Amino acid sequence: MNDNPDLLPFDLRPLGLPRPELEQLFAGLGEKPFRARQLMRWMYGRGVLDPVAMTDLSGALRETLGRRADFRLPAIDTVQESVDGTTKWRLAVGAGQLIETVFIPEEGRGTLCVSSQVGCALDCSFCATGRQGFNRNLTAAEIVGQVVLATRELGLVAGRSRVTNVVFMGMGEPLANFRALVQACGVLIDDLGFQLSRRRVTVSTSGLVPQIRKLAQETNAALAVSLHAPDDELRNELVPINRQHPIAELLEACWDYAEVTNATGITFEYVMLSGVNDSEAQARRLAKLLVNRPAKVNLIPFNPFPGSDYRRSTPEALGRFRQVLLDAGIMTITRRTRGDDIAAACGQLAGQVNNRVRAPLGSKRHAGSATVHEIRWQN
Repeated sequence: MNDNPDLLPFDLRPLGLPRPELEQLFAGLGEKPFRARQLMRWMYGRGVLDPVAMTDLSGALRETLGRRADFRLPAIDTVQESVDGTTKWRLAVGAGQLIETVFIPEEGRGTLCVSSQVGCALDCSFCATGRQGFNRNLTAAEIVGQVVLATRELGLVAGRSRVTNVVFMGMGEPLANFRALVQACGVLIDDLGFQLSRRRVTVSTSGLVPQIRKLAQETNAALAVSLHAPDDELRNELVPINRQHPIAELLEACWDYAEVTNATGITFEYVMLSGVNDSEAQARRLAKLLVNRPAKVNLIPFNPFPGSDYRRSTPEALGRFRQVLLDAGIMTITRRTRGDDIAAACGQLAGQVNNRVRAPLGSKRHAGSATVHEIRWQN
């Protein structure tokens, strides 16, 4: 192997690096820290990724970046537009792997739902991504690249909303890709990055408790938790990671997160499955878990996908469930389904996962000796 970095293509990957790491990259090139600020303004402020056009950089530095730095974005495979204005990009991230990114325009805001992994290993039974298995984590460049690409594409259409919020609710478990997640969050909230407030960046997790605690020390992004059940017996079935981190342990980590980060509350996502988790008795058990806590509940109508055995709760059942929570004093909203006609709604993102290194947990494709307790996440 040749150790001369000048002979290695793309040995520099500045896209997606938070400012301190970008400053270290430039220090390794013998450059001053202000070069990082200049480059961030070009990449995120102006959307320019060609070093030749970065005119306030020295000619020598532009030549070095042009030769050695990888500024490539995920490649657009397909684009779909929903009747409600939602846009879904299917993006190629190498070796035939496809991820999906969704933009949801609303009055006064535009939410971009980004993926953090190619596939997912957690095998939540109501989620299309989990059925696909897992291939690999995305890099910070591939995560941030989704935001750069969406911002660029939306800017091509007059009158389109811009990205004001980013949610890690696409393909994958964000906290299982911890380092890249924290790097991406650093870029999103930097005033030389995307200039988003921490309240406008939401990390959704199925419940990786050690990583929730670690995240509180690294960033104070908003936290959303995929709860979906009021007791361990049912949650073990719906969200298998619960066998490793049961509800009591998960909630303790959530309350600590809210305290450490001064968050106004934790959002608990609850997909409504007819005859499974939508009874009034289950609503009362959920209320008992969350009452007098910094909690908000987001009720999500189930979005069907091929091969799913579940049905969406009726509007009447959803309404009764919601009223129990409201009567207990718990802020509760029902998420409006968006993009379901293009399979862009919650739980429907699938992309394409080739060469799985891990099949979904608990599935027949999963190696018989492996269990949820044996998963080791990236720190």
